[in-house]
Formats: sequence, structure tokens, C-alpha cells
Amino acid sequence: MVDGERLWKRLSELAEIGKREEGGVARFSFTPEERAAKNLVASYMEEANLAVREDAAGNLSGRREGRDPDAPAVLIGSHVDSVSNGGDFDGPLGVLGGIEVLQTIDEEGVQTDRPVEVVAFTDEEGARFSLGMIGSRALTGMLSREDLRHEDRDGVPIEQAMRDAGLDPEKVGDAARSPASLAAYLELHIEQGKVLEGEGLPVGVVTGIAGPVWLRLSFSGEAGHAGTTPMGSRRDALAAAAEVMGIVEEEAASTGSTVGTVGQIEVRPGGINIIPGGVELSLDLRDIDEAVRDRAEGRIRERAEEACGRRGIGLSFGELQRLPPAPCSEEIRASIAAACEREGIRPYALPSGAGHDGMHVAELCPMGMIFVRSKDGISHNPKEWSSREDCETGCKILYLTVLDLAGQT
Repeated sequence: MVDGERLWKRLSELAEIGKREEGGVARFSFTPEERAAKNLVASYMEEANLAVREDAAGNLSGRREGRDPDAPAVLIGSHVDSVSNGGDFDGPLGVLGGIEVLQTIDEEGVQTDRPVEVVAFTDEEGARFSLGMIGSRALTGMLSREDLRHEDRDGVPIEQAMRDAGLDPEKVGDAARSPASLAAYLELHIEQGKVLEGEGLPVGVVTGIAGPVWLRLSFSGEAGHAGTTPMGSRRDALAAAAEVMGIVEEEAASTGSTVGTVGQIEVRPGGINIIPGGVELSLDLRDIDEAVRDRAEGRIRERAEEACGRRGIGLSFGELQRLPPAPCSEEIRASIAAACEREGIRPYALPSGAGHDGMHVAELCPMGMIFVRSKDGISHNPKEWSSREDCETGCKILYLTVLDLAGQT
């Protein structure tokens, strides 16, 4: 069975790359930190006797052949990029857990009918370019030329960042896989919530992934002197944005399942004694039910326009990404549940509110996810934590599921 000590050691080693003084990690796409992380992961793949390659989008993969090398493969995946000052487990657990599964298969001399692969996808988080899941989009052939024009805060577009990292954006289409090449996709991931902790369970069976909408809202008012402009004469873009942020909170909370977050805000001109004339803010809106999410979005748009109209503020919406929810395969869910029962764990089904690469890979093949308990539900934070024992248990469930889906001989 899997080596929990080896898995934990590798998690700890990878966590040192991009480590910040605050205790978190920062590994953005197409940066030296991400490159160093992928190089380390490639060394682990080689230790596992995998055939290692990197595709045109920077996705790093390791493959172990099956009895039938032409059969569609079982793919295990996640990512090694992070948010700013993020935690040690979000992404790396899935990649390193997948490598551990394949290394264990190799060491135990197990032969699978199907090939099995593990992949570290490029830029799942979207922290640098406000466009997530770049690598999995490319894998499914859904990364467009327009997508590659997304810029970071320094004005560097994805296509230029790729060139700087030694990749050719003109060849990104070469990263696409055909549906015939994949039999299933599996991802091991920390829950990033408190449900499993509340249930007293180390792992859970994911039912599906909530679909996100990312918007950029631009507010246009009029800058003016903070001391000489009467309150009733102001066109304060930030005051309007603050009202809209309250609307987001109200409408998301009203559905019982939607979550809405404003994570970025930029105020212009930004002086302590100047009425803000322009504001841009981000909106991340998610729900496992697409219709519920879209109705909440519609109400937010309508109420935001009314509020800005009343205040004399111009408002425009820009769409950064829109993804539908992705249900997990019933067959894969059953396989994960059977693995839990074999290990004496009560199978527990729960949805994922966070987005994952599996949302895109589900366009090619059946998709499933295994969640690992998160301490206090904290994630995207240096305090993010899953115990060594829970990580090992999750990896064991992944191992048993992979053998079932790949066909053990």
C-alpha cells in the first residue's frame, strides 16, 4: 500500500518552493517558482519510473503503460501553482498523491490493463491572469487565442508569459487530447471546507463541482476635492461600489447555496483627500445549480445598475470566465465509495464549491474527485492544513480507485 511517510516528505519539500515570510507560498504560472516546483515534481515522477513529458501548455505528466498501451488511460491530476500567500496542500496533494499511487503500483509489481498517468496542470488557480485552469483548458482544446491575451497586473499577457517561460503559444493546440485517449479522470484534493471535519471523516466522495462566473465591474464617477465638494453633489464611484458589494452579499445569501465574493478592488485616483472617480472590482459567483447562480447574477446586475443610476455613476460589466457546474461520474463515485468501505470508512457524498481542473477534463471523459478533511475548513491561507494521516488515507482511497478503474491484473 502507499507510503505515507514518502508522500508527506514530498509535500513538505514542495512547500518550501515559493515560501513567503508570512508562512504561505506563492507560485504563479510561468514564473521561476512554478518552474522550480515542476522540476521537483518531474524528479519524483522519474523516481516512480514514469515516462515524463511536458506539453505545449506546460502541463507536466508522467505515464505508466498498461497491458494494452493503446487503451484509453486513467488520468490522475491537480496543480502546483498557488494563490498569493497560499497553503501547502491545495493542488500539491493531488499531484504528489497521484505520483505516490503510481510509484506504489510499480514497487508492488502490479500490472494494470489500462495505462495510468499523473499530470500537474498549468495555472489552475488563475491568480496571475484572472483566468483559471489554463492547462486543463488546453488539454481539452478549449484554450483560445483570446484567452491568451489575458494580462496580469503588470500588463503581461499569457502568450508573452509563455514565451518568457520557453513555450510557444502558437503551438498550444498541440496539448489537446482526444476523448478516445482517456477512460477516466481522478483528482485527490483537500476539501477546503468544514463538512468532513464535522462528520468526523478523513475523506469524502465528491458529487460535483460548482460552476463559477468571474466578472469585472467598472464604476465611473467624478473625482473631486474631498473637502470642498458637498455630500449631495458627489459622484463617488467607491460609495457606489460599496453599495453593490452589499447587494452581492444579500443576493448570494438569499439562495441558500450561492456564494459571491469580491476579492479585488482598485480605486482611482487613490488619494486620501480625493473623492474616488473610478473603481474596478472583481466578482466571483458560484453555485452547484447553474440556473440558481444565473438568477442571482441577474438580480445583482439589475440592482447594481439601479444603484449606480441613482448615484449618477456609470457601470459596465466585463466577463472573465463562465463555467457550468460539472457533475461527477456515478461509476467513479461508486468506485470511490467501495474503496472507502474496504478501508472501513463510511462513504460520505458532498459537493465541491471550489473549481477544479476536472471541470474541463469532464468534457473528455468521466470525472471523479476524492476530498480529504481540512482542519477548520481553512484554505487559500498559510493556516491551510490536512493531517499526515488523512493525506495518507486519501491516497489509499485513490490507489484502490485507480486499480479498479484501470483494471488490476
